[in-house]
Amino acid sequence: MKHPLNNDLSHHILPNSATMVGVCIMVISIVKSQPSGMVGYVIDKALAVDSLLFTISALLSFLSIRLERSTIGLERWAEVLFIIGLVSMTVIALIFSFEIV
Repeated sequence: MKHPLNNDLSHHILPNSATMVGVCIMVISIVKSQPSGMVGYVIDKALAVDSLLFTISALLSFLSIRLERSTIGLERWAEVLFIIGLVSMTVIALIFSFEIV
């Protein structure tokens, strides 16, 4: 499979990852304002890990844009972490909505 020489994907991952970190922080603050319980405990810890995934994804995409050498590997890792973050955020939303835990 041939890879493009430019890093256009990183230009999309960077702002979206940063936005998702903000979303995670906002939801953590909402969960913290609710009465404490097991659901809130699990969700805020999971969202903290999720925000870390999005932060690392943003950093990798930033490095992919800024570095002069071939950065296909950085961009690929940024993409993988971003997708994992999105999937985990969806699972967290389901747990939060249906109070599965």
